[in-house]
Amino acid sequence: MELLIDAILKAGRSAVELSLFILLPVMVVMLSLMRLLEAKGVLDWAVARIAPLLKPVGLTGLGVFAALQINFVSFAAPVATLTMMDQRGASPRHLAATLAMVMAMAQANTTFPLAALGLSYTPTLLLSVLGGLAAAAVTYYGFGRHLSSAEAPLDETLHHRTAEDAKGVLDVINHAGAEAFKIAVGSIPMLVLSLTVVMLLRAFGAIDLLTALLGPAMAALHLDPALILLTLTKVLAGGTAMMGVMDEMLRQGHASVLLLNQGAGFLINPLDVAGVAILISAGKRVAAVWKPAVLGGCIGILLRTAGHILLA
Repeated sequence: MELLIDAILKAGRSAVELSLFILLPVMVVMLSLMRLLEAKGVLDWAVARIAPLLKPVGLTGLGVFAALQINFVSFAAPVATLTMMDQRGASPRHLAATLAMVMAMAQANTTFPLAALGLSYTPTLLLSVLGGLAAAAVTYYGFGRHLSSAEAPLDETLHHRTAEDAKGVLDVINHAGAEAFKIAVGSIPMLVLSLTVVMLLRAFGAIDLLTALLGPAMAALHLDPALILLTLTKVLAGGTAMMGVMDEMLRQGHASVLLLNQGAGFLINPLDVAGVAILISAGKRVAAVWKPAVLGGCIGILLRTAGHILLA
């Protein structure tokens, strides 16, 4: 019991520090900037001009907006856009391409805090875009080619707040701050649970045993054994939990900044049990295309992984 209590207290301290002192400040600034650009019409202007360029890879204007959301807000932000696409009559083929793109991209709620820990942000963003576009294209023309392309008349108007005066600007910032606080605080339970489990597994020797079993195979592939714990956490608990484990491993010297940058393409994306469950909750038609979207997302992630290994 003493071991359990000690693990919970240490995990709680690490989770609160990461959420409130790293994740929260970064998300407040980035969300405020995104919401102000949105309110001023800058994002609408950008989407209107980028959308025609990305139409050949199976993305619509709302798909472009979903890409901006995951890269600069959080992995859950595109859920609202996917819901709009579902309700406004986007074709199953376009839905699959957009979902695959989102699954393959790097989510802001993990990317920005890890940038404060040593992640190279610019290459991560560029490879995120390339991986997302590749995932969309291979899904639209490959894995999802059997899906219908028929669309209902599609309203791609983006409804959001305006900031035409000082009061409007302050209102946008306040709402962005509240949204950032919700994201940061909402991440604490998962971080506490995942870090507690990790500390207990270490205390009981399970991680050492797994590393010993998989070590020879990983050595043959020139892979760092630290990836075992990070991958297990990411797949089962999601990117935010992986971020907490990575922070703890960096503090204790069990992982390096080089490993963080080399593994970013594989570790920073919402293609995990928790992420997929949240994304397909956007609507029944979105959930119906999850299989081709996951396959396309895997291709995008493989491309990102190769890029990070080459650039690290």
